[in-house]
Amino acid sequence: MYVMTADQRGSRRRPDAVPGALKALNAAYADDLVLAFDRTAGDEIQALVAESSVVVSAVADLVRRGDWWIGVGVGAVETPVPDNVRAGRGTAFVHARAAVDRAKTQPTGLAVVGDDEPAATRSETTLWLLAGLLMRRSDAGWEAVDAMAGVGRQIDAAARLGITPQAMSRRLRVAGWAEDSRARDLAAWVLEQGEDA
Repeated sequence: MYVMTADQRGSRRRPDAVPGALKALNAAYADDLVLAFDRTAGDEIQALVAESSVVVSAVADLVRRGDWWIGVGVGAVETPVPDNVRAGRGTAFVHARAAVDRAKTQPTGLAVVGDDEPAATRSETTLWLLAGLLMRRSDAGWEAVDAMAGVGRQIDAAARLGITPQAMSRRLRVAGWAEDSRARDLAAWVLEQGEDA
């Protein structure tokens, strides 16, 4: 199992980002979370996730928001699973706490900790590569990527944005759209290997 813990960056100097993040993440992943994202302490949120692909997508969403230190814990969870993530126990929760603390010293602001340290490092590395790609994406790049998610064909997405197909192709290339999809698949696969280790 995976526990995601995210801590808002600079929360003493900035508005509370927790309500917006909870609403967006729980709406996006409502059917995919074992236990929904919830505020656990102060400006921290946490969720219990069973699928590695959901972890990767939620990490990408948090990276895009730019307001979060992100920790992923990989390990066991005590059963029966409680009704709320705040009551959860097990090594995945302990690892998530260590990961979010360590994330504050990492260049991408995210860390993975698990029972199998080499596997956790490999998972962290693939997530760093994805995060690096996403952090460099411009607003125009995000607009192009979002348009593709809504329609699927570049020509239709270009028309939706009121740009030429050639301009759309350039935006997607600069945004790393093709690499994004493959990086997410790879990160999910590597994370899953660590859970099975």
